[in-house]
Amino acid sequence: MQTDYVQRFLFENLDIRGRLVCLTGAWQRMLDGRGYPEDIVSLLGHTTALNTLLGANQKGAGRVTLQVQGSGPVKLLVADCSAELRIRGMAHYEGEDLKDEFARDSERGLIGDGRLSVTLEDMKSGKFYQSLVPLEGETLEQIFRHYLSQSEQLPAYLRLFADGGALAGLLLEKLPGADTRDPDGWDRVTHFANTLTLGETRDAQPYDLLTKVFPEELMRVFRLHAVEYHCPYDEAKVKDMLKGLGRQEVESILAEQGAVVIRNEMCNHEYRFDAAAIARLFATH
Repeated sequence: MQTDYVQRFLFENLDIRGRLVCLTGAWQRMLDGRGYPEDIVSLLGHTTALNTLLGANQKGAGRVTLQVQGSGPVKLLVADCSAELRIRGMAHYEGEDLKDEFARDSERGLIGDGRLSVTLEDMKSGKFYQSLVPLEGETLEQIFRHYLSQSEQLPAYLRLFADGGALAGLLLEKLPGADTRDPDGWDRVTHFANTLTLGETRDAQPYDLLTKVFPEELMRVFRLHAVEYHCPYDEAKVKDMLKGLGRQEVESILAEQGAVVIRNEMCNHEYRFDAAAIARLFATH
């Protein structure tokens, strides 16, 4: 069964294009070792699904970072996708507050007030382009739909799903000539899109799934793009950072804490250096 993909497609007679994402292994690797509660898994999964759909539309050396910052128990959801569709992400939340019944009553209760930021980074030039919008909607899917309506030039339709085993998303975009080609086309395909479920997406090949959901429409389906989780353990980079701090500063931390511990929350890695490791690090400096 093909998973960990983005499938791009076009309704030939309607001037409507779409992207479908389904992640299993890559998503499970992102969650591995984090112990996130079910609510957090769902929210981060929705964020990662949209981020991957947006990343699949970037050309060249672009990177898309999606961040939801909230005032509720969920302080931060962040997902990152490179032009090669390498993903990573994390959630920051206050565990005790998740037990509050009011907060758990809705996704918006978990997130609270805040803002959504989408950052496009050109890796060649180093330039950043950022969109910031307030959180509008009661669910994360509604919040993301509002963002798309505000920032994209095209009317968009979005469905998102996630659990601990898989995530999926469907994004449709209405091109400028769509109503001229078929005045009922947009309503028709969005009606059928509402029938999509996570189970269907996880258990069917993408082409078979699309022809099942949209049986009457002529579609052009492009080649699959593979998605992978990529957040490697990079001790050399951490050592360079410590050298940049200088021996005196690092030894001061070592004396105070007994070890120098660097935590990479995005990748869920911990780098620990004892006295012997620090001595070796600065032996040539």
